[in-house]
Amino acid sequence: MAAKPTPVRVQRAASDIGGQLAAWRRMLNLTAVQVAERANVSRDTLRRLEHGDPAVSFQTVLGVARALGALDRVVDALDPFQTDLGRARASAALPKRVRHRRAHPIPVAALSDISGG
Repeated sequence: MAAKPTPVRVQRAASDIGGQLAAWRRMLNLTAVQVAERANVSRDTLRRLEHGDPAVSFQTVLGVARALGALDRVVDALDPFQTDLGRARASAALPKRVRHRRAHPIPVAALSDISGG
């Protein structure tokens, strides 16, 4: 079974994030070996991340961000309450889950047949 192709926007985002992490590393004057050791990943995995491989694990991305001192920035960037919509809805209680109703609800009579009642 062939793997699904990576969407172009996801590939572009992986490339951008990898380049930005590489820029942070260079800005901090750290070698790839130093960052890889601090993030507990191999040098090759760090190279793949910095070159935009979208198959690199989320744990690796977060570990490298932590090693570069940028983990809080990553977390803050995804905080929904830092957006206009999030601030507008901050006072409303968020549901624990979002469920959509079925397109064709099961009739009550069918439920009693299933449950044996």
